Amino acid sequence: MKEFPIPVRPAPDAFGPGSQGDDESFSYLPFSLEVSSFSMPQVPEDADAASMAAARRLLTRFVEQMDGGGTPRVELSAVPAGVLRVLNESLGEGEVSVRIATRNGDGAEVRIQETMFAGVWRELHLRPDGGVEHDWLHACPVPPVAVERAQRAATTHLAPLELPRGAMNSPALLTEIREQVLHFRPGQRPHVINLTLLPLTPEDQVVLEQAAPVGPVAILSRGFGNCRITSTALRNLWRVQYFNSMQTLILNTFEVVEVPEVAMAAADDLADSRERLRELLDWMGETGSA
Repeated sequence: MKEFPIPVRPAPDAFGPGSQGDDESFSYLPFSLEVSSFSMPQVPEDADAASMAAARRLLTRFVEQMDGGGTPRVELSAVPAGVLRVLNESLGEGEVSVRIATRNGDGAEVRIQETMFAGVWRELHLRPDGGVEHDWLHACPVPPVAVERAQRAATTHLAPLELPRGAMNSPALLTEIREQVLHFRPGQRPHVINLTLLPLTPEDQVVLEQAAPVGPVAILSRGFGNCRITSTALRNLWRVQYFNSMQTLILNTFEVVEVPEVAMAAADDLADSRERLRELLDWMGETGSA
């Protein structure tokens, strides 16, 4: 299996202690206690001139497409190793990583890592045999495959559940979730259900996990604190959990939305990334001519 060119921090099952998933690889790595800030990635000093020039040409075309208001996607699987190394080190690793698991034959595993440039992503698709099918450099608010796979694996039908004794607030929550999922329309404002403010018994927690089991898409955002985002088996229903620097859960929510905003790069982020990529291209030009 080909190594992913930029390390991905897994972002798995977000239901917390006691939840069960069917993919053991969805186990969290320890969080960094520091909030990352942007610093221009380093261009490898020992890169040969031809690789540097080829990488700069590729990124120049990429930025030109961004300038035109597009969301360019460039296939990198056939790029020579020297050029790929320049791209990897020049783009760096950003705050958001995504893992999309293969379940029930619903497609290849996908690993995604945001670069240091917000809204510019590396998206790796793996075949069932572990080989690389696609290695894309993509500029967009969030890679569409994350939304597509979450939708594909989900349903709007909340199956009837037998409520255990001790379930207090979960019946009302299930009614709210059922109505919001059933009547959700693309483009509408997110509906947030804040579980942190509700007294939930252990039986309530079990009911919620059974009603909205973990889906295939898991996202880790390390922007302001740490945020774990997981799709569920209900369409457009996401589990969103915020942790402080001590890894203590401080906000626990369901969001009914196409994709939670915290996982997306805003238009201003993409505009800023275009400017920073231009600075990188200037730097690469100076380094290549030195």
